[in-house]
Amino acid sequence: MLISINPDNPQQRLIDQIVKKLQEGAVISYPTDTGYGIGCDMFNQKAVKKVIQIKKRPKHKPFSFMCSSLKNISEYAHVSNTAYRLLKKNLPGPYTFVLPGTKLVPRIMSTKQKTVGIRVPDSPICLMLLETLGNPIVNTSIPYEDDPPPTEAYEIELIMGNHVDIIIDGGPVYPDPSSVIDLTGDQPEILREGKGNLTPFY
Repeated sequence: MLISINPDNPQQRLIDQIVKKLQEGAVISYPTDTGYGIGCDMFNQKAVKKVIQIKKRPKHKPFSFMCSSLKNISEYAHVSNTAYRLLKKNLPGPYTFVLPGTKLVPRIMSTKQKTVGIRVPDSPICLMLLETLGNPIVNTSIPYEDDPPPTEAYEIELIMGNHVDIIIDGGPVYPDPSSVIDLTGDQPEILREGKGNLTPFY
């Protein structure tokens, strides 16, 4: 099912439809500020397992997830004072932050070291989905084999059509992976250079 949503002013009634499906265990494809992704409600174990199958991902390699705000992050991760200042200045934005997870995070979503990868994307569609759902959403990229990567919903439909329940068409988004920054130690550590200004993390 393809649903077109305005990327700048998402229509709440359409977001509500998608959230209802997420609560029922749907896997969706959606636009973020770093490309189209796939995901589901983090607390729906059956849906998370389906995403693992789609990605052919080893179970010990957990996905990152999206939160709606900094306040929301503090429910699922332990945030030090230094980390808090960095998050406050740089979110929402194209970053994935590695932080120590709290007990609220399902085991399947955290590493052996009990760390989690968290995003707050600069995307009105994502933020409205997260606020309406009230839970984090699993965040992973579209698996594709051919170059170039898909940038539009119709291309994702060709690749993912049978694997996902809903594709949100939020217009073209050119994939540019998020920068991954580890905030578990005393100093930030850049694990992957991607989109976004990295100066604050050196």
